[in-house]
Amino acid sequence: MGALSLRNVRKSFGPTTVIHDVSFDIKDGGFTVFVGPSGCGKSTLLRMICGLESVSAGDVVIDGAVVNDIPAARRGLAMVFQSYALYPHMTVYENMAFGLENIATPQAEIERRVGEAARMLKLDTYLQRKPTALSGGQRQRVAIGRAIVREPKIFLFDEPLSNLDAELRVGMRAELTALHRRLATTMIYVTHDQVEAMTMADTIVVLRAGRVEQVGAPLDLYNNPANVFVAGFIGSPRMNLLPATISGVADGMALIEIPGFAPFATNACASASRVGENVTIGIRPEHVLIEHGEAAWTLGGAVCGIEQLGGLSYVRLESPDMTVQIAGQTGLHLSDTVRLTLPPRAIHLFDHDGAAMPRSAAP
Repeated sequence: MGALSLRNVRKSFGPTTVIHDVSFDIKDGGFTVFVGPSGCGKSTLLRMICGLESVSAGDVVIDGAVVNDIPAARRGLAMVFQSYALYPHMTVYENMAFGLENIATPQAEIERRVGEAARMLKLDTYLQRKPTALSGGQRQRVAIGRAIVREPKIFLFDEPLSNLDAELRVGMRAELTALHRRLATTMIYVTHDQVEAMTMADTIVVLRAGRVEQVGAPLDLYNNPANVFVAGFIGSPRMNLLPATISGVADGMALIEIPGFAPFATNACASASRVGENVTIGIRPEHVLIEHGEAAWTLGGAVCGIEQLGGLSYVRLESPDMTVQIAGQTGLHLSDTVRLTLPPRAIHLFDHDGAAMPRSAAP
């Protein structure tokens, strides 16, 4: 079993609080990713779960038992670090077996566990090599193998792929996801890369400044961000966010005005009391429709940047500051003027505090 609950967990260093009353549950067998910008507290939170950092207040609960006062070595967890933390003078086999030898595991059991982990991670032909003779991806697999042989309740990964190049990171993401399916063990993964979070997790915890902004499945966060921060953080490229004003209400739906452009309809529910309120409008780059010409579109802007990726293109505009994703390739050029439309159903609206406003469920 590997169920985890955090109950009003707080961490302070002297007078400075870095984790603020964090509470959420992680189901047994799930793959949960903590994501957020540097300094948001995600690694500190992971270390509190592991037992490498004490808890200032609240409870860390594993399989129904509070483990605040239980040392890291007795929590039944295994952690994989960003730096690999391999012993350079030991072989791959010795690195993977070292932790088991320290707890007096019988030799036959050590050989069985190391052998199984090595085959699973395709390291069986490298067992007699030392870390200096391995690639970065192979060293990371050794670090993962060292965790696997302990047969933990929960695996903890602290930005394990950040030292790898782009191609290796993509491959290792797939390997870790496949490993989770094979082991069916709870995994908690820390990253600042929201692409890793979206592609690997079944549950994402978005953190900012030591607080949980939203918890949910990747597509739930993408399609229904709880606030402006989540909307701007989840998604690559980020959601377009523009200042606007509620200029009216029609059939319970907000009419929005962006400075310099005519009002247009949205799919956000609003009352007459909100008219005149300053809000933020959000729309994903792939939902913006673009036309090069004189069609009667909602917004107009000048092209200030183009990224051609072959299968799709990103067009960056100024006045308003937006990014538009286009399938395939584009014939647009810098300084071209384009006209845009923002489909009402694709629009997100956030109030003056940054919280998402309710959206209509009507088809």
